[in-house]
Formats: sequence, structure tokens, C-alpha cells
Amino acid sequence: MTETAVQKMTAEQAAAYVLGKKPLFILDVRNESDFSNWKIEGETIEIINIPYFDLLDDIAPALNRIPEDQEVLVVCAKEGSSVMVAEQLAEEGKTNVRYLEGGMKTWSEYLEPVKVADLSGGGELYQFVRIGKGCLSYMVISEGEAAVIDSNRMIVPYERMLEQKGAKLIHAIDTHLHADHISGGRALAEKHGGMYHLPPKDAGEVTFDYVPLQEGQDLYVGKEKIHIQPIYSPGHTIGSTSFVIDGRFLLSGDILFVESIGRPDLAGLAEDWVGDLRETLYSRFKQLPDELIVLPAHFGKVSELGEGGLVSARLGLLYEQNPGLNMADEEQFRRTVTEQLPPQPNAYQEIRQTNMGKLTPDEEQQREMEMGPNRCAVHDR
Repeated sequence: MTETAVQKMTAEQAAAYVLGKKPLFILDVRNESDFSNWKIEGETIEIINIPYFDLLDDIAPALNRIPEDQEVLVVCAKEGSSVMVAEQLAEEGKTNVRYLEGGMKTWSEYLEPVKVADLSGGGELYQFVRIGKGCLSYMVISEGEAAVIDSNRMIVPYERMLEQKGAKLIHAIDTHLHADHISGGRALAEKHGGMYHLPPKDAGEVTFDYVPLQEGQDLYVGKEKIHIQPIYSPGHTIGSTSFVIDGRFLLSGDILFVESIGRPDLAGLAEDWVGDLRETLYSRFKQLPDELIVLPAHFGKVSELGEGGLVSARLGLLYEQNPGLNMADEEQFRRTVTEQLPPQPNAYQEIRQTNMGKLTPDEEQQREMEMGPNRCAVHDR
């Protein structure tokens, strides 16, 4: 077989199709179980799955299903198989075919920075959308200082933003001890001389020093112009802490999402924490202003992505439309959040141990631990 050069598509370019709602046809050549568990999704994305091993002897099954007049992207786990399939398609005359550079591995790690708003004190708020994993993290910037909230382990995108804005990291904050992804908060703080904050009730087993988050304690970014006020909001974990920023934005962590609510079972204490979850959602958050804009730590479905990829919703609207906020019967709520749950995140116990400092996996091990969807929500899929 003569090698035919094919073009690659980066994760950033693929994200532009999803976020820009541009048509893209995807041929995913991973095995069926991996595909059904997790795939690239979008309103304008058409995707089919034909395992690579089914195409080794004959490319025809793929050739017959690929459109003539549309961009085509071949995807596999780490790149190699997709290159070979794309080359075969090119040899058959398909000129509109590319492969995903780095495969689903790089798709899982790409972060798209989206500006949320200018803040009243002259600062800015950004959301970093980890589109392939459903993780959302945040940066507050004001007068040369910055805070990062719920950082992913890939800290380079935050460092780029710090450099671009000429800002120094002051605070790295985790709203809770994460179970679906490895936090980059401590690494950011150590590298840039900032303080790493963690809720003390989630930090009982951590092996490192941290600054405890306390309810009613204001953290400042830039000469006290932006107040990051923690609000104790247990339920997803016993220490979960949310933030009101600039009096306008509620960073809800993994307690409240746009189309769902947080699950209470990832530490094995669902029955113990379900009451806390209901108290937070049906009492504590209910007392907050309806006009607050909710900015969660995750999204579960591409339908939650708004303009430019921003994931947000007005709190009052969520109390009208979010199913998790509209279960008047307490027993129904208890059954829903303890019995009707999606599968648990990949390697979530090992991820929790890593975030406690008890495990130190290498880079490739961390990638493998995080592969797949986040599954932090009750009504996830």
C-alpha cells in the first residue's frame, strides 16, 4: 500500500466545529464499548463507529458510509489507527478526510477559554471548558492578580492566560475534593507561589499543607475589588464549598449543574450525604438571589453549552426548569439521588487518592485514569 499524506486536525480545531456548530462527520474507529461509553458530541456532529479491526482487510464498510460533500474526521484512542484509516480513505479518493491529532487522549485534555464577563471592579472572569471531559474551571483576574478555581491537571492553559494578562497567581482553589479528574490547583500554587485552598471537611486525609476555606471568609483578588465569598454547600462531598463572585456569579462546584444536580455517592456515603444535598439545594441556594448566574464545575451534555461554549444559567431559571430542583417529595429525592445514578467515573477512587496526595501516578497513568466522561451528576445521561 502506497502511503498517502493526510492532514491532521487538532483538538482545538475540532472544538471549533463543536462550539461554532459547524457540520462535521466523524468516523470513530475505537472498539464498540469505548465508543458507547464516550465520544465526541455536538449539535452539528454526525458520528458513526466502525472498529479499526473491521477495516483492516477492507476499507469499503467505511468508504460506503462517508459523505462526499462534508468534512470528515477519523478518530481513535491515541492517533495511530486513525492515521492508517484516513490514509486508506485518501487512497480511495477521499480528499476531505483528516485524523484527530493525539486521538481521544488529546480531546480529553483540551481546554477552551471563554470570557464570562467584565467584573465591576475592573477585573475579568473566564471559564475554561474542558469540552472532551465536561470539566469547567475558572479564573478571576484583577489588577495584576489572579485566582484559579477547580483547575484541571493541565495547568499550561492557565499559565498562558496569566502571562497574556500579566497577572500573578494569588489563589488556587478547589471547591471540593474531586473524584472525576486530577486537580492542578496544588501544582499551580506551588509553581507560582500562590496559596492552595481546600475545604477542611474534605481534607481530613490529605498529605500536604493547604489553606482552609471557611464560610463567610472573603478572599480577595486585586486590592479587594473582587470578593470571592465561600458558601458552605455540602452534598456532593461533605466539604463542598460554592462561591459568590462580584455579587453576580455563583460558582456552584459539583452541587448544581445547568440540567442536573450533583451526586452524593463518590465517597461511598450517599445515604449519609443525601440530606445535606437536599438542604443545600432546597434551602441554602434557595435563599440566594434568583438573578445570580450559576457557573458549575461540570456539564453533562453538549446541550448545556451556550454561546461560544459558555456553560451558565440564571439561578431562578434553574429553580423553574432543573429536574433536580423540582422534587417536592423528599423520599422521591432520596431515591433519585441514591438509586438512579449513572455509572461511577473511571478510576474515581484512585483519582480521589491522588488528589489527597496519597498516590503519585506519572503523566501517562494520570491520562488513563481520567479517560471517559465525568459522571458527577445525578441526571447525567
